[in-house]
Order: sequence, then structure tokens, then C-alpha cells
Amino acid sequence: MSDNRAVPADFPRELWLGTVSGYQPKVLVREKDGKYVPGITDGELSTRYEACEDLAHQLAAYTAQKISELGWSLDRALSRVEMSVKRKVSNGSWEFSAAEVAWTMKRTRELLSPQPTYIQQGTQKR
Repeated sequence: MSDNRAVPADFPRELWLGTVSGYQPKVLVREKDGKYVPGITDGELSTRYEACEDLAHQLAAYTAQKISELGWSLDRALSRVEMSVKRKVSNGSWEFSAAEVAWTMKRTRELLSPQPTYIQQGTQKR
């Protein structure tokens, strides 16, 4: 399991918000390893991030292949890939939140976007 410090700040950390009816105030928690935990644990966050990062790399390779084979623009290819990802999520084949899908598609675009020359060469522009 990776350390959660590797999870980028822009990765979704969804809060479990909700209410439970009744007279007494209630707190939404779940039992995890004998403890009550609100929301997602650090380990679960790392696992979710790793799954989204892996998917982004797979989607980048697939999208690049489709661009090469079919001559699609980057925007068209990413749009079609995103529709396919959302379809898999909505039919229950994949378990990603809407925020995770959005982050994964943003990351896929980053992986496919050309880097400025000075970054590729390992030097910084001054």
C-alpha cells in the first residue's frame, strides 16, 4: 500500500455527508477494522488514487492509439473515451465516483498533452 502523501492535492476526497432522521443528533460513520471511521481512510484514499492513476495511463495509451489509427483530434478522442468510461460506471461495471471520473479524464489529458521543450529536456526556463 502506498503512502497517502503521494496522493495529489487535486485528487477528490469526497466527504460522506448526510442526515439521519430522529430526535437525537446522529453522526454518519462506518465500522472499519473494529473502529468507527467518518469518510474514507488514508489507505482507502491511496488505493482509490492508484486505481484512477492507473486507469488514466491506460486511457492515455488507448486514446493515443485511436488518434493514430482513426485520425481523431485529441478533444474528439477524449470525449468519446469519457463517454465510454461514464457508461461503464453507470452500468455498474466500474466503481468510480463522478469526481474520480472527472479527475481521471483531466489526468489522461495531462498525460497526452505535449510538454514544453524546456521541461522535456530537464531544464527550467528562467
